[in-house]
Amino acid sequence: MALRSLSSSRFVYPSLSAPCPPPSRAHSVRVPGNVHNGNVYTHLPSWSSSFAYSILKEGSPVFSCKNLGNIKQQKKRAGIIKCATIEEIEAEKSVIEKDVRDRMEKTIETVRASFNAVRTGRANPSMLDRVEVEYYGTPVSLKSIAQINTPDGSTLLVQPYDKSSLKTIEKAIVSSDIGLTPNNDGEVIRLSIPQLTSERRKELSKVVTKLAEEGKVAIRNIRRDANKAYEKLEKEKKLSEDNVKDLSSDLQKMTDEYIKKIEAIQKQKEKELLTV
Repeated sequence: MALRSLSSSRFVYPSLSAPCPPPSRAHSVRVPGNVHNGNVYTHLPSWSSSFAYSILKEGSPVFSCKNLGNIKQQKKRAGIIKCATIEEIEAEKSVIEKDVRDRMEKTIETVRASFNAVRTGRANPSMLDRVEVEYYGTPVSLKSIAQINTPDGSTLLVQPYDKSSLKTIEKAIVSSDIGLTPNNDGEVIRLSIPQLTSERRKELSKVVTKLAEEGKVAIRNIRRDANKAYEKLEKEKKLSEDNVKDLSSDLQKMTDEYIKKIEAIQKQKEKELLTV
């Protein structure tokens, strides 16, 4: 609503950031009110300082100017509405989105590693990714102390950089859950990959589906945590409801992106399982 100027007939539109007129321009305005000496009027409060600011009273569309010297008192009487700047919103979004993307990337790596551990009918060095060897008292991954090759589609060849670790590697493979029997000839370790039956392929396909679903649940849980972070910022008045809706929408797009990645590697693994 426009307010009529106190010194002229033109209209002045209030602004949250515009300063109030100086004391010299302050006037009293007669409006219906109390009766005094036969006249019915009341005085609007005059401008007390030219260095003042505008605030929006809670529950009212009326703008009023107050002196900056009474800020604490003003906060008690009227709420000051402060929205985050574009820079602040982008900063908050950047921090949360970076954390979300990092966690989702790690989830993809975990799902891929789980798929690699599922044995197919063809030899693949990644089948030994989870095998750990006790090397000089320290557990290390097999691929960090040995070279792993596939001379043919049904054989894995493990050649350690240190031949004294052959027996230790053999023991680690036997105690792992990959279901392969190592053949140690004193130089290298050979692993023969048995062909899978049709029934076994179907069982492993179900395992892959379950692992993929677990990955999707992990991705959605990351989205849920990020949404809670946005809602917390809204409660702290750092973001508006519209800000949160926009950020949640972007978050959903990222979630869909990573779920599609899981579905893609799932299809690739199922194709490997069904290939005879």
